[in-house]
Amino acid sequence: MVEHIRIALWDMLEFSKDGNHQSPKWPDEYWVKEVAPAKEDAWDKSIAQIKADLQELTELVKTGDLYTPIPHGEGQTLLREALQAADHTAYHVAEIIVIRRLLGSWKS
Repeated sequence: MVEHIRIALWDMLEFSKDGNHQSPKWPDEYWVKEVAPAKEDAWDKSIAQIKADLQELTELVKTGDLYTPIPHGEGQTLLREALQAADHTAYHVAEIIVIRRLLGSWKS
């Protein structure tokens, strides 16, 4: 699920800033096939990428026009993309928390 968050967030960020960006094929390329990372450091790299993309999106929101349609989009605005990124990320983070609680691996 972390990889799905990373892929989707990256896609929304890149769409917001790059007219040449090609989104992954839905739904196949938004979900990884593996149940766990192959290496321990893959987890840390994914989390670091999510944090970096969130920071970049935050900076884009601070400097961009929130209401003007994105030129290469179909009516989407920077505000829409930022709200969608926040909503999507929060939804899946909550799922991760619920799963960890059910497994008894969530520290309060």
